[in-house]
Amino acid sequence: MINLLSSILIVAGLFFYLAGSIGLLRLPDIYSRLHALTKADNLGLGLLIFGIAIHAQDLLTALKLLLIWLALLAASAASAQMIARHALRCETRP
Repeated sequence: MINLLSSILIVAGLFFYLAGSIGLLRLPDIYSRLHALTKADNLGLGLLIFGIAIHAQDLLTALKLLLIWLALLAASAASAQMIARHALRCETRP
């Protein structure tokens, strides 16, 4: 049962990564692309982390994975903010 739940979470995370990548390629402007990429990738990474943490069955490993996810959430938000601010300063309007 644990392996099934872990596999479902990992596949769902990969689906969100795929959706974010398609959004990056298909959406018209930089702001829409940033929104799709950061939202889908953060959710996809969270699902992957939870799937791997369930599969690992070790509390220390699960906490390390949670810390990695939190660090990447902060880095993703900060980098998206810097990219959007640069695009706004260069007068790239939606």
